[in-house]
Amino acid sequence: MLSSLGNICVIIGAQWGDEGKGKLVDILSEEFDIIARSAGGANAGHTIYVEGRKFVFHLIPSGLLHKGKVGIIGNGCVVHLPTLFQEIEDLKSYGVSPDGRLFLSDRAHLIFEYHIKIDCIQEERKGKQSVGTTKRGIGPAYTDKASRIGIRAGDLVSGFEAFSEKFRTNITRHGEMYGFLEENPQEFEEYIAKQLEEYRGYSEKLKNMIIDTTEYIRDTRRKGKIILVEGAQGTHLDIDFGTYPFVTSSNTTVAGACSGTGIAPSKVESVIGILKAYTTRVGSGPFPSEDTGEDGEKLRKIGGEYGATTGRPRRCGWLDIAVANYSALVNGVDYWNVTKLDVLSDFPTLKIITGYKYKGKNLKSFPASIDVLSKVEPEILEMSGWQEDISKCRKFEDLPKNAQKYIKKIEELTNTPVKYIGVGMNRDAMIMG
Repeated sequence: MLSSLGNICVIIGAQWGDEGKGKLVDILSEEFDIIARSAGGANAGHTIYVEGRKFVFHLIPSGLLHKGKVGIIGNGCVVHLPTLFQEIEDLKSYGVSPDGRLFLSDRAHLIFEYHIKIDCIQEERKGKQSVGTTKRGIGPAYTDKASRIGIRAGDLVSGFEAFSEKFRTNITRHGEMYGFLEENPQEFEEYIAKQLEEYRGYSEKLKNMIIDTTEYIRDTRRKGKIILVEGAQGTHLDIDFGTYPFVTSSNTTVAGACSGTGIAPSKVESVIGILKAYTTRVGSGPFPSEDTGEDGEKLRKIGGEYGATTGRPRRCGWLDIAVANYSALVNGVDYWNVTKLDVLSDFPTLKIITGYKYKGKNLKSFPASIDVLSKVEPEILEMSGWQEDISKCRKFEDLPKNAQKYIKKIEELTNTPVKYIGVGMNRDAMIMG
């Protein structure tokens, strides 16, 4: 089997996350055999609508809605096992069982309750400088990984005594540092014992699920299987290339897709960037195209812009080409999937941010400094809207002329073709190029 996108395709968010990656992953999963997650954890929220039913994925690759497809949670992910098992049970309640076709990398790091406690404490201590994390322990787990004290999924099944010792050492260390140790030593011991007993149960359930996923990918590729890598968050939340420090704790770019799965960069044959037809952001950080007036509120209301993971209202603004072009540069985007074009249907006039000026001069590239980014003057291009329902359109030619012009302008300004256009919530509401 060969997809038109090659043997290995990577889907990447091109803005600040929430671009609608899950829908295209769901559609393209029919063409691929294996769908892999490469970074992040349950801070991701990929929403899919199938026949009016809403599915929200946090850890499990969203392609598992298709029968016979294999899902991989790669080594670059951080995993809270209670959340993983809850998600598995939720899927089963909808008649979708991932049993026997979901694998967790033995090199993926685990998130524990103490990581979640630390996340909350850190955000509270930062006050007005808080990043706006999902408070799911993602950052502290990656911190442990970088500090070389993290506990990996493979530790859970390779020897429970060694796992228990690492767990006890870490929870004691962090408890002393952040002040959440129980005052009563006996109660603290009982808490540790309860946690370890819970994870002993997980070790039994996971003994056939935790594998060397990099080796699995290699072996299945030799058998002709093809792979779709499902990115999480967005390029501008990347720990290196995002609007630091208002970023996530992992690499959300194509580079992260490779390091987070063990796929060699030279094996990636296509990259699809997901670009919402406007721009949203959750949490703190600079946002040059943000509209805090009536249009921004209208975008939020029509687009249902509330976090799939947190429920928080998203900040909304116009499409930012400077954001898109930097993502295209960093990821080597071959094609765009422009999502939620239908949300713009009620606007008589649309705006596109084509670039930035800073102190009267045009910026040649996306600035690294958040101080600069927060003070830029966006250059605005206005275009006429179409003000008609496009949710039934299934061909580019079916779109109103002004909607076609909007898409063509994106292609012109980014020098990248638009291959997919989302025109509604449901699985079939997609124009395929």
